[in-house]
Amino acid sequence: MSALHNNFVPIKKAAGLTRGVFSNGKTDAGGLFNTIDYITIQTLGNAVDFGDSTLARQLAEACSDGTRGVMGGGFHPETNIIEYVTIATTGNATDFGDLTLARYAPACFADATRGVWMGGYGTAASGVIDYITIQTLGNAVSFGTLAYARSGQRGCADATRGVMGGGYGTGYTSAMDYVTIQTTGNSTSFGNLTFQLHQGASCADATRGIWAGGSGNIINYATIQTTANAIDFGDLSLARGNLGGCADATRAVFAGGLVVDNSIMDYITIQTLGNAADFGDLSFGRYGCSGFSGG
Repeated sequence: MSALHNNFVPIKKAAGLTRGVFSNGKTDAGGLFNTIDYITIQTLGNAVDFGDSTLARQLAEACSDGTRGVMGGGFHPETNIIEYVTIATTGNATDFGDLTLARYAPACFADATRGVWMGGYGTAASGVIDYITIQTLGNAVSFGTLAYARSGQRGCADATRGVMGGGYGTGYTSAMDYVTIQTTGNSTSFGNLTFQLHQGASCADATRGIWAGGSGNIINYATIQTTANAIDFGDLSLARGNLGGCADATRAVFAGGLVVDNSIMDYITIQTLGNAADFGDLSFGRYGCSGFSGG
């Protein structure tokens, strides 16, 4: 976030400005929202209005091919709706199609053409993996299944491989799975996070995946092309769950979270280990937002 949240970041993004987008969310006082905010990832500051989602929801997950951001699933209650925006052009979201199963809190990531959703929670924890072609409107189709059903995991990708970590099935887990995005099939074991992530945030640059929050303030990283356990990166500025994440070719930004409807955004430099620093604030405090990026 996936990284373009949980998704693929083309190398060309390093030379220009990249827009991070945070969609939807919930507040304890105000319920579910359809608000979409955006930032310029290279420039610290507060988020500004992008437009509106087609429905108010939380715990949708999103991805991007660099030009189009796609949000799928979520709690409205459970929904299968997929919608999209053109990242460089502010405006309201448009209907894309439907996931194969209504669910919230799946993992999501993308390469340059294909978006993937893994697991989530509908009437029970799901092992379903769906995919779409991001530039072609229509319903998602089956990709394969997870090693075991769970929700609240988070995923990210490089140019070829998508990796998800954490989640809750019969219990909380630190397990990580991966798929080759252009080859449909079941997920394969990758390694383990250092903690049992549940509804945290994730994103990636061209080589390194990042997982943050969900079970405190921990940040982990892994090299996406090397199956192995994740390694400690540093700490978020504030411990929280249900936050969104996005990235450009160098920087990751984490937004919102379940700490009294927090509006905080903080960031890290993905290739440099260390703690997160303040970036700015969302347009209002909320949790359960989804993030993606592009330009």
